[in-house]
Amino acid sequence: MKPNEKQIWFPAKKYGWGWGPPCAWQGWVVIAGFAVLLSTAAALFLPGGHFALWIASVLILAAGMIIMGYVKGEKPRWRWGKD
Repeated sequence: MKPNEKQIWFPAKKYGWGWGPPCAWQGWVVIAGFAVLLSTAAALFLPGGHFALWIASVLILAAGMIIMGYVKGEKPRWRWGKD
């Protein structure tokens, strides 16, 4: 890898907009952490009836994943198969 080249954790999807499954172990760790945090938020907020707090935590975690995609993924754009 060249010194100024960033390592991609999330490659762009072949069809559509966004990122596909991770291509590096770091990306899988991020996905696992997201799942653990999402499950923890559900376990903490849903049984007590704090639905609004659960929705807020889901939105914050989703925003974090989107930011991670922009930082450690390929530039998102619409793709229709071969470039």
